[in-house]
Amino acid sequence: MKDQYKNETIYKVFLIIGIVFVAFNLRPAITSVGPIISLIRADLHISNGEAGFITTLPLLSFAVLSILAPRIGRALGSERTIFLGLIVLFLGIAIRSAGIISTLFLGTLLIGVGVAIGNVLLPGIVKLNFPQKIGIMTSTYTTSMNTFAALGSGVSIPLAQGLGFGWQKALAFWGILTIIAIIIWIPQLRHHHSQITNLNTRASNKAMWLSPLAWQVTLFMGLQSFLFYCTVTWLPQILGSQGMDLSLTGWMLSIMQLVSLPTTFFAPVLAGIFQNQKGLVMVIGLFHIVGVLGLLLSTNHVLLIVSVLFIGIAQGASISLALTLIGLRTTDAKQAADLSGMAQSIGYLLAAIGPSLIGFIIDQTHSWTIPLVILAIVTVMMMAAGLGASRNQYVLPNSRIHEKI
Repeated sequence: MKDQYKNETIYKVFLIIGIVFVAFNLRPAITSVGPIISLIRADLHISNGEAGFITTLPLLSFAVLSILAPRIGRALGSERTIFLGLIVLFLGIAIRSAGIISTLFLGTLLIGVGVAIGNVLLPGIVKLNFPQKIGIMTSTYTTSMNTFAALGSGVSIPLAQGLGFGWQKALAFWGILTIIAIIIWIPQLRHHHSQITNLNTRASNKAMWLSPLAWQVTLFMGLQSFLFYCTVTWLPQILGSQGMDLSLTGWMLSIMQLVSLPTTFFAPVLAGIFQNQKGLVMVIGLFHIVGVLGLLLSTNHVLLIVSVLFIGIAQGASISLALTLIGLRTTDAKQAADLSGMAQSIGYLLAAIGPSLIGFIIDQTHSWTIPLVILAIVTVMMMAAGLGASRNQYVLPNSRIHEKI
């Protein structure tokens, strides 16, 4: 019994380390693009709309793969599927860095595939292995994810210009982190958790897509992702239009994500304590809309910085709360993986509209007014979806519980 407990403890420790390193890789390959997007545009002679598609393309990959990832996980095992996702991610990073338009978009597509697998399957792995600690485990891996998202934004300009790497090698740099994650994840290949298999899989999948609560979780995930990816793509350009130096705008994007780390960590913890999460949703929405309106109405650099901080605080809490809701609104690992697939497929399809839409509007109007008004409206919509998703219920009708307050 003692040896069994010791082996279980060792397994959990290695699993936590593996989860953290997978999470390290889920954002920097994407967030590293925004600060140097002007360098990419100038080198490859592409428009703002095409440049926005560099961020949109992985989101489209997220949308498609988020549906398929739970099925692949059931067939291969979640651990092996994540390992495969990391390999695809590395290949995408390498191909994207070749420096021509075709490989830029092909590599970006593969990056989206690799990241999508980790996005979808990690909540199910957490639900299976840490069912009583969903909040703290979600806090751990989302904070890890956002930390490296911030680093991805912050070091792009220093790598590309300060060290003379150019945009290609600056983007290729993140392949090193992926190789480390692949090595660390290897011990998990001995485990084969197709955790989510049962005779009612098809029926429960259909019920998930018919659940109003599941759709509210999905919309909250999608709208907060819409806001995040529009921001990481275009915030440096917004601030640059106000006269900020290019390198400073990259660090402002990094700072925005760094200030999100405390709320990224504590939002899931608080969500697990409260009977519902409506208060958290309201606070998140108010912080975000104040930040967006600050960017819209102010030209003072100090106020712009404060606005960026407000947006960062809100976005850190919103992504971790969205992922936590997947665990809180489901009864087991299978439901969590299915809801995660639904929320991230439809959610990222919705989010994919954002960067290219904003880029197109900029090309047409040469102004940030309409894009920022759109972000404010989307924030209100996110709050509405979040209030519905925060009800203390389960997503499937036969598992639903009554609200406690």
